[in-house]
Amino acid sequence: MAAKKKTAAAVPVASQPAKRGAQTEKDKKTLQKIERLTLEALKTVEKKANPALEIRTRALSNVSFNEKKRIIELGDRAQSREFFNTAMARKFMQTFLIASKAKTLIEEDKTVSIRQMFYMSKHSLKGTSENTFEDQSESDPIIEDLEVAIDALREELHLFANRRGLVVGKLVVNDAGDQIDLSRMGRGGWGIPSICEEKDLKFVSTKADFILLVEKQAVFHRLNEDKFWEKHSCILMTTEGQAARGARRLVQRMHTELKLPIYVLVDNDPWGLYIYSVLKQGSINLAYESMRMAVPQVRFLGMSASDYKKFNLTSAVQIKLNKEDIARAEQMKAYPWFADKKWQKEINDLLKNGFKMEVDALLTKSISFITEEYIPKKLRDKDFLT
Repeated sequence: MAAKKKTAAAVPVASQPAKRGAQTEKDKKTLQKIERLTLEALKTVEKKANPALEIRTRALSNVSFNEKKRIIELGDRAQSREFFNTAMARKFMQTFLIASKAKTLIEEDKTVSIRQMFYMSKHSLKGTSENTFEDQSESDPIIEDLEVAIDALREELHLFANRRGLVVGKLVVNDAGDQIDLSRMGRGGWGIPSICEEKDLKFVSTKADFILLVEKQAVFHRLNEDKFWEKHSCILMTTEGQAARGARRLVQRMHTELKLPIYVLVDNDPWGLYIYSVLKQGSINLAYESMRMAVPQVRFLGMSASDYKKFNLTSAVQIKLNKEDIARAEQMKAYPWFADKKWQKEINDLLKNGFKMEVDALLTKSISFITEEYIPKKLRDKDFLT
């Protein structure tokens, strides 16, 4: 086994989650940030000047790869959002509206989904037929703008998204006061919460040697049905595609607090590689959260371009690369975080093959080939990239 054998680690149960209505120190700090934002705008108005917000730009042009930390970081370049500017006034107002609603949530110690925040903030302006928000596609970016503007995470604003991702295996957690044994989840698995902070989610104990994270739910179910996590003493997890923020935070916390190595299994295509890279270095759009979400030590188990020959797969697994795949692969080669020779070779091998492969294609060998041969051999041979 690639992972070093651990004794049954017992992670002490921390104190129970704070009672609803009890404002935490983090809540108090977030409220102070919101109040500071509004007071600064108010002072500007009182001086009869133009109030403005400075929001750091979330784009590739304003991110850099920190070689020492091995994560993507957001730069200092910012754009000014001014009230007395017809092109910016609407977003300026929307930002303060979201901030006001978030303040209410924190003070009442309640959480709502980002969809519910859209409805909380949506109304017609008095005396007009204009709405504050027309669609959630307007409110979601404003939430991210507010996060960056006051340096407070969505979770700290008491907002969450729908659950996405499943976990099963050798781990016991305390979820908002309820103790849950993830080895007793049946075929379904435990749904990963949108908010995975210490306040509500605590690790009680684990007997796992490592964490196996797979991209697709179908692969997760195959491995779960075969009891892979039980035979190999691990924690099995799926992000169901690109990892949501809750899943990324959970992975980071499990690695940091449980001291477990993490292996990632994704499709052999540019999109699978990008899913892995987001877990490892963080994402461009959420670069301001990399420190609490990225896991630079996460290991790429596969699928690799070399697996086609290594496991004697047939042409039935091949899916021809299209123009979009090729363009995406070439784009990724230019990213600083893929500059390492081993990653350049991996991407070049994919392009040289001229085809991509899905993890599901391993079923062409046998139904449980992935469980009984593919993953065990990869782990045994330490056949992974970092």
